[in-house]
Amino acid sequence: MPSPRLLVLFGSQTGTAQDVSERLGREARRRRLGCRVQALDSYPVVNLINEPLVIFVCATTGQGDPPDNMKNFWRFIFRKNLPSTALCQMDFAVLGLGDSSYAKFNFVAKKLHRRLLQLGGTALLPVCLGDDQHELGPDAAIDPWLHNLWEKVLELYPMPPGLDVIPPGVPLPPKFTLEFLQEAPGPCSEEQRAARPTPPSPPSELQPFLARMVTNQRVTGPSHFQDVRLIEFDIAGSGISFVAGDVVLIQPENAASHVQQFCQVLGLDPEQSFTLRPREPDVTCPERLPQPCSVRHLVARYLDIAGVPRRSFFELLAGLSPSELERDKLLELSSAAGQEELAEYCSRPRRTALEVRQAAGAGAGAAGGHAGRTLLTLSLHRCCVTSPTRQPPSPRTTCWTSSPPSGRVPSPSPPLCWPTPRGCRSWWPWCSTRLASGSPAGASAPPGWRLWTLCKVTAALRGVGLRAWAQGLQACSCHLPPATGPVQVPLWVRPGGLSFPETPDTPVIMVGPGTGVAPFRAAVQERVAQGQTGNVLFFGCRRRDQDFYWEAEWKELEQRGCLTLFTAFSREQEHKVYVQHRLRHLGPLVWELLHLRGAYFYLAGNAKYMPADVSEALTSIFQEEGGLSGPDAAAYLAGLQRTLRFQTETWA
Repeated sequence: MPSPRLLVLFGSQTGTAQDVSERLGREARRRRLGCRVQALDSYPVVNLINEPLVIFVCATTGQGDPPDNMKNFWRFIFRKNLPSTALCQMDFAVLGLGDSSYAKFNFVAKKLHRRLLQLGGTALLPVCLGDDQHELGPDAAIDPWLHNLWEKVLELYPMPPGLDVIPPGVPLPPKFTLEFLQEAPGPCSEEQRAARPTPPSPPSELQPFLARMVTNQRVTGPSHFQDVRLIEFDIAGSGISFVAGDVVLIQPENAASHVQQFCQVLGLDPEQSFTLRPREPDVTCPERLPQPCSVRHLVARYLDIAGVPRRSFFELLAGLSPSELERDKLLELSSAAGQEELAEYCSRPRRTALEVRQAAGAGAGAAGGHAGRTLLTLSLHRCCVTSPTRQPPSPRTTCWTSSPPSGRVPSPSPPLCWPTPRGCRSWWPWCSTRLASGSPAGASAPPGWRLWTLCKVTAALRGVGLRAWAQGLQACSCHLPPATGPVQVPLWVRPGGLSFPETPDTPVIMVGPGTGVAPFRAAVQERVAQGQTGNVLFFGCRRRDQDFYWEAEWKELEQRGCLTLFTAFSREQEHKVYVQHRLRHLGPLVWELLHLRGAYFYLAGNAKYMPADVSEALTSIFQEEGGLSGPDAAAYLAGLQRTLRFQTETWA
């Protein structure tokens, strides 16, 4: 293998950018190029001046913010004292991942592309704008962009004479050597570390706080197709410090039954222990993986076996399949041309990686444990989680509420976890939740404080059976194991994405249909505790008696003059009524609050249609109530977004 020439740097919040970066690394190796793949903040950015060819893969989070693992890089690259020729020797390309339902779609990628040009870099291609809202996801933009990228790269670095591109279906050498031990060691080092008392420092990604689950109850009607559960955790003694809207990240485990099935399919002994060793100088072992480690511990805590697999999973299976017919089908599903079929087979019915492996037939199982070990070894570098990248971006957040024993903050907070129709997404190594506090901003949790989260499980869609998901809910949520005893959940906190005005007389308009109300309940609790009463909430759900979350609490706040509530129950009349219809109906009030009283507007919920519908409703209000032309109304909305008076938090 030639010395590395290509560097791929990624900033990832939910894992997609990391997965795309690993794909870039594999495609580079197939073209006989040395390639390093690193998170942006793990790369010594001062060395960038010596890099001849760099591909940046970066997501956009929140209100146009960089992901957590590129924030240090972001601050450095925008230093004003950097010379305009700092990167004059570097060829680069930027691949962005975003969501077009957000106002600042792919803002980070666009801004980084411009900055690299300012510093003298040479762009190989225009910036790629991957869109989560596309029917085929970001790959719709990524596939043609990568085709053009490799043409440019091979012009700069042709393959050695006599060598061709390694074709898909031919496995690349694994990055790790997995050595099984003859004798079983003692408990996994990670389990030993978890058993030790939590240090006094604030909980973090590497040392989360084990919070005890206190209560778990269903809050939707018994006949409702969604099982939404309110879960309470005790965080006394955690040292957690937070403000309203901060995000809690949770590290879950795969269900024991899924772990057992996975091991059976691959012919692996779950009690067998192994050590992992890198085979390449630029590769390091996953930071959290204990050494030695049992197969059971690895599969339970690190491998994404109960989630909907990405394209790379099918590429991996194709290289291991002994059947030519099966191999061709797997390669088709991993190709750009096969994405519609992949969506039909896997994404839409929410088929899990474990189910795909089971459906692939005797494959690894027929070859016995050897094939299973091979698959395990090859998958480690792409399945092991080495950073908190599986946290659902803004979107995928679950709102939590924290309340002191006195109960001066109204109790529990609304929904949001996103398990699949086929099974709980216990495979997500991190889930996020949102905090609200009745204490002054930045306070730490005193003894007796609780966190509440409400987790939603969507039941049978398109005729897909529920099967195992209910088992996970027996305990807590899709992220928690069955309740066979005290349940403790590892968690920690990071800053949230929505920011609310601090001035007491500034009103806020919050549009949160369904589980989108979660961050707003947290915000309302905080604002009411601080004496801020200009709170206007638009809430929508299907039926008042089934999924009207916190009806009694909203009514009580209305009676106290702390909240103005408008509701839309979509299934209680012949024609469906949604929050955007209520906004249009109350156009004069919305215009008065925004234009005359300087209100802030917030939107949270599903990203598919609702954000565009609400934006269209606002534009119509600006035209009808403000007398603006179409272009002026669009400019007015853009101005609200630019000044952060219009903020969104949506999820696919």
